[in-house]
Amino acid sequence: METNEYTGHVEPHGESAVRTLKGLQIRKASVGPMDNNAYLLTCRSTGAQLLIDAAAEPDRLRRLVAEGAEHNWLDLIVTTHSHHDHVGALEEMAAATGARTAAGTEDAKEIVAKIDLPLEHGQVLEFGDQSVRIIALRGHTPGSVAVLWSGVDDAGDASHHLFTGDSLFPGGVGNTDQDPQRFAQLLDDVEQRLFAELPDSTWVYPGHGDDTTLGQQRPALPQWRERGW
Repeated sequence: METNEYTGHVEPHGESAVRTLKGLQIRKASVGPMDNNAYLLTCRSTGAQLLIDAAAEPDRLRRLVAEGAEHNWLDLIVTTHSHHDHVGALEEMAAATGARTAAGTEDAKEIVAKIDLPLEHGQVLEFGDQSVRIIALRGHTPGSVAVLWSGVDDAGDASHHLFTGDSLFPGGVGNTDQDPQRFAQLLDDVEQRLFAELPDSTWVYPGHGDDTTLGQQRPALPQWRERGW
């Protein structure tokens, strides 16, 4: 079942937003001065947990982990990219929980914290009875990745949940510092690896701000390419 209360909006220093799916629970919290989103994925059958972006406020993140499962442990931390506002609590969270750390291969070398698992496009990560697929989205940084969980809803239809870091937001792709080549690479990856492969119902969880869906953003793709950002 999926709870109807989840909207994708969270307040800085506020309570976590919780979404319950078949087999998986998703928690979203805002941390740090740049309103970074941290996402906790919990396998409902085993309690195994995966954290996406240990961005800031390790005390708040430890509370988030404790919200997810009674055993209060964390199995894996996936970092979507190497920018400082997404890794501020990574070292402390890894040390406090013993979780393995993972990041895109090209970004792993830029992260001060030890990265146990360099990630490649198409790689599958398992936690408990659940798994996610890594989608490389090059351009915001060379090794930016998105994290895709796919399951089924109550009607037995496919249900896709996509955590995009700073590569895709409501209203456009992530910042590429006005570099035309980086922008073209990112938009190409977003079009080919997300919009061409996934349905409009795919829910998008960005690195900052509110959620969206691919269907809400798809009509604007030509406009994004024309404006160049």
